[in-house]
Amino acid sequence: MDIKSAEYKTSANALKDCPMQEMPEYAFIGRSNVGKSSLINMLVQKKELARTSNTPGKTISMNFFLVNDDWYIVDLPGYGYARRSKVLRAEWEKTLLAYLQKREMMVCLFVLIDSRIEPQKSDLDFITFLGEKAIPFCIVFTKLDKIKPTESEANIDNFCNKLMESWEELPTIFKTSSLDKTGREELLKYIAKLNKEFAKIQKIKNIQLR
Repeated sequence: MDIKSAEYKTSANALKDCPMQEMPEYAFIGRSNVGKSSLINMLVQKKELARTSNTPGKTISMNFFLVNDDWYIVDLPGYGYARRSKVLRAEWEKTLLAYLQKREMMVCLFVLIDSRIEPQKSDLDFITFLGEKAIPFCIVFTKLDKIKPTESEANIDNFCNKLMESWEELPTIFKTSSLDKTGREELLKYIAKLNKEFAKIQKIKNIQLR
């Protein structure tokens, strides 16, 4: 897939504030400082589309980016950031659940995992939650360029083994680096495939409504 355009459209703090549109959305989420903004910028080849920061928890709203005028990237606030107040965390968790379960345009959630570290309970718990709620998702391991390949592979294998303790089958997995663009082509091909499937479903729905 060629990226011809990518632009920020709007932000939302609640499901009711999300844009009224009929295009497929692909949401990105992960623990704070997992490299989410860098990955989004790498995918669309715009260095400053999504804000990057050394301060964890920078994203505090759902940010919508229109790509190629026919699909959206949704940058979701990171989870597991302890310095946020309990009230703020609770409000965000409620908003996140509403978005993931009720937003019909949300085709797939990409869950970002830092390949530099060992499996984290917050990541494993969040993925378990997605499975329990039957929310479609993929796992995207980030920052492969930050450590030796043998170390990242060991961490990824360890994470997958942890998942297999409770999962019968692993979700689709991508391995990425925002620096050298590893995984970019694979991610965009996957999104292009889902775009086609989304278009077919919408066509069927439109015929049924006639």
